Amino acid sequence: MAPALQISGLVKRYPTGTEALKGVDLTIGAGEFFGLLGPNGAGKSTLIHCTTGLASPTAGAISVFGHDAIHDYGDARLAVGLAPQDLNIDHFLTLEETLDFHGGYFGMPKRERRERIAELLEAFSLTSKKDDRTRTLSGGMKRRLILARALMHRPRLLILDEPTAGVDVELRLELWHYVQRINAEGTTILLTTHYLEEAEQLCDKIAFINGGEIVAQGSSGELAARYGVSGLEDAYLELVGRKELSRGGAAGAVSELSA
Repeated sequence: MAPALQISGLVKRYPTGTEALKGVDLTIGAGEFFGLLGPNGAGKSTLIHCTTGLASPTAGAISVFGHDAIHDYGDARLAVGLAPQDLNIDHFLTLEETLDFHGGYFGMPKRERRERIAELLEAFSLTSKKDDRTRTLSGGMKRRLILARALMHRPRLLILDEPTAGVDVELRLELWHYVQRINAEGTTILLTTHYLEEAEQLCDKIAFINGGEIVAQGSSGELAARYGVSGLEDAYLELVGRKELSRGGAAGAVSELSA
């Protein structure tokens, strides 16, 4: 089976001269739950934008389940669902209309759209809000709607860009359980997050990106071993050169101050 996502030599250079991606190579196998971690400005969003057609690469190749995402964009995009970090929803549409229009963009017949909408609204506890305008929703409900919309056309690869940013603990755990379930059912998931415990809990494999390059990848345990630390958080701090912020180091500093 072709990888869910195959990226080779991906370069993105902006007219200003900024090189956001510097020859990235990345492979995500079908069915994996894959985490992409890195500091702000590391290239995570640019990689996602190139994969989903929101940005044009300067060089390199991208394929989604064997479909060329640059030159055969249509078939590749059909296989991808994107839940972006920004809450980019039309405030004048109802929840039901938001999902219906999205399904229509992806060629879903009306009856199938109706059934899928009912299923997703129920799954995300939004049924009672289906006729409400999206502008009336709380931030957490908007986040649920963004994820439901990404899943509307049953994508084989789901990209979650900071899916739990700014939500409460209860909703975060609900979303965790839901994405774990759909991953177990066969959906490949690419997750970016700044919550390292989220990546540690959910992801089979993780890649660190920094300065537009993939600098390390493996399981949480493998990355911790590579950096000679006890966990993913400390490995990340080693990556960004801030190991003095580790919990162990902070606890030691507090003990010294208290002595």
